[in-house]
Amino acid sequence: MTVTGFRRTTLAFALGVLLFASAGRAESGPLEPLTIETDAKVHAIEVEVARTPEERGIGLMHRTELAPDRGMLFDFGATRPVAMWMKNTLIPLDMFFADQSGLIVTIAEYTTPLSEKRIRSGQPARFVLEMIGGSAQRLGIAPGDRLRHALIEQP
Repeated sequence: MTVTGFRRTTLAFALGVLLFASAGRAESGPLEPLTIETDAKVHAIEVEVARTPEERGIGLMHRTELAPDRGMLFDFGATRPVAMWMKNTLIPLDMFFADQSGLIVTIAEYTTPLSEKRIRSGQPARFVLEMIGGSAQRLGIAPGDRLRHALIEQP
């Protein structure tokens, strides 16, 4: 290998490491408060909000970690059947599908990392909250519980 070839290889490797490190970030946007009301307790977490099609398309892709008190709230703008996937998502997630009032209608637990299989809401939903896999069980969250956030209409 020539000196020039070595430099190019080294530069390409360094750029790859930099891109991988930035892709594995813990958060990419500002955090907003969200609460989850269960029969037993109110859980306060902080979420990034995916409001635009571009933000929803990226979601939590390429993340290598997610704190237990963090998540991402997806706002689809209208109540309708919703489907998610785990393409380029490296960590298992729990997905909480909620209607316009924040009522959790279905939960997908421990979704499979990197899968392109569609994860369907099963019922019309406007919002999806994604948290680290195991959150539903750890926090005792079930269908019928409620999400509270500034974007969610209060019943």
